[in-house]
Amino acid sequence: MFFRRKPIDFESESLSAQTWRRFKRNKLSMLGLIVIIISCIISILGYLITPDRTPYANDQKPELHIKDPGFTARFLLSRRNDPVSDQSIFKTMLIGRFDPYDAYTLHVYLFKQQYVLVEEYTGNKNNKGTKTQLNIADVVYAVDSKSPIQYDSIKNTLSFYEIGNSNKITKTVAELRKTLQQNNIVTKRYILGTDLLGRDLLSRLLIGTRISLSVGLVSVIISIFIGILLGAIAGYYRGSTDSFIMWLINVVWSIPTLLLVIAITLVLGKGIIQVFIAVGLTMWVDVARIVRGQILSIREKEFVEAGRALGFRNMRIILRHILPNVMGPVVVMAASNFAAAILTEAGLSFLGIGAQPPVPSWGEMTNAHHGYILMDKAWLAFIPGIAIMILVLSFMLVGNGLRDALDTRSMDDKPIAGS
Repeated sequence: MFFRRKPIDFESESLSAQTWRRFKRNKLSMLGLIVIIISCIISILGYLITPDRTPYANDQKPELHIKDPGFTARFLLSRRNDPVSDQSIFKTMLIGRFDPYDAYTLHVYLFKQQYVLVEEYTGNKNNKGTKTQLNIADVVYAVDSKSPIQYDSIKNTLSFYEIGNSNKITKTVAELRKTLQQNNIVTKRYILGTDLLGRDLLSRLLIGTRISLSVGLVSVIISIFIGILLGAIAGYYRGSTDSFIMWLINVVWSIPTLLLVIAITLVLGKGIIQVFIAVGLTMWVDVARIVRGQILSIREKEFVEAGRALGFRNMRIILRHILPNVMGPVVVMAASNFAAAILTEAGLSFLGIGAQPPVPSWGEMTNAHHGYILMDKAWLAFIPGIAIMILVLSFMLVGNGLRDALDTRSMDDKPIAGS
């Protein structure tokens, strides 16, 4: 028995459904969309999926300076004598988590009575690291410093008070040693290695995704709002209003984008918020020109004349009747501007006037390690550089796919005979 595929009813199919069907045919655009979706998921989850959950993934370990991908290190986690408040998953996801432990990078350790003796790792062939003596109870528990730890040499026990607990705790040294070995000695693998300051490169790369997408999103929102506003006013009202807005557009257009961004950044100051504003204020020109051109051709249509005849206000005609018909090109331009904003932010951070350390920007990461490109540590600069390239390329592919899908003149949707 043969089954025939049910033909698509093109006449009853909505415009958005037709656009999506045409977009899905473009394999490269779909691949770019998948990359963007994955990047958005990484940005939303944030510190919940990073190996280093400290704010900005900024847990510096100078002794682990530039280690190869896959490097492993052992740590002794010593409980800080500070109260730890509960933190919601949502807050951890957004800003990270305060680490309640002091981490000692281990070379060797040994027990001596109620103490654990630690020699810290230096990475040298003859290690000769700093040697530290810690009370076992003070490592495992957040001990209240107001009451000293009491050691009973006969029973081989330690008695102490924990912060937030009024009951005295008594543990044998053997119990504390076992707990320390099970819970306080950990091994950590650095999948992408460590950077110049001994920070986990993978964690900073993942959080850098959030920075890049945030700059792109905020900048595109600013540019679209200003561009649609000025473009709609210029295209609809024409006359002297149009002339003034076009003069302003031409003035901004004549200034090199990067130079204008640098100037705005220097005026507003350095920082990620300033980058949002600076990039957004320089990208509205393209949107305004496109919206103006589209509205100039639509404002003479019959439905606009009908709206005027019915006494509709100009603002209602623009917002409810004209703008919905020009949003296709604007969406395509938004995808292109998103890619340009990511690239501009990376360039500013590379020059040192964008996101400031310890914010993990891909541009700043490339700048910090570009000196290692000619050495055997080139991946330190290549990895964030490749991440920039992949994300920018993904937005460009999606923009091209949207342009083709929204082009109603490319009517390649004719049903196949016999299907």
